[in-house]
Amino acid sequence: MTRQYDEFDRDRAVADIDALLERAVPEAGPTEAEWEPLTGERAGARGEGFVLATLWESRWLDDVSGEEWNEEVEGGDLKALDLAAELSRRWGAPRRVAMHPAMFRHQAGEPIPPVFRALCDVDNYGDLTVWGPVPAGPGGAARWVGISVGHGDDKAPLVLMAVVTDREIVELEDPL
Repeated sequence: MTRQYDEFDRDRAVADIDALLERAVPEAGPTEAEWEPLTGERAGARGEGFVLATLWESRWLDDVSGEEWNEEVEGGDLKALDLAAELSRRWGAPRRVAMHPAMFRHQAGEPIPPVFRALCDVDNYGDLTVWGPVPAGPGGAARWVGISVGHGDDKAPLVLMAVVTDREIVELEDPL
């Protein structure tokens, strides 16, 4: 499902989220990475109550000027906004879940819910745009859907990710 270096296609991203909604999510167990068979790139993860997938990934940003870097980041944000607008037409207004509390707790070695740990493990610290509950999954079970765009450092690719959970995505309390 990973879309490394592909042009962003909103309809394909929506179809990928629909496919995630139909997948069963593990009730328990460790988080396991999922890999793209053709490229060997990390494509997502699945763990206790969630699946996580890369919807789009930019090129590496290590050889771009400051202005071009800003344009790339803005472009990634616009892709997320485009996808969010389409999902909002389906499911109504989303809510924002900040990732910085999870990031700070993760860096301090504190326990955090598995879905937040998985996002931090792939350096995706972008705030989540969340809808739910939405009807989906095996038997029409309720699911929560989140998307975010982020990158691990200034040179790393921008990554637009989706997470589908069988549990409400609740913002963690800020440790500061």
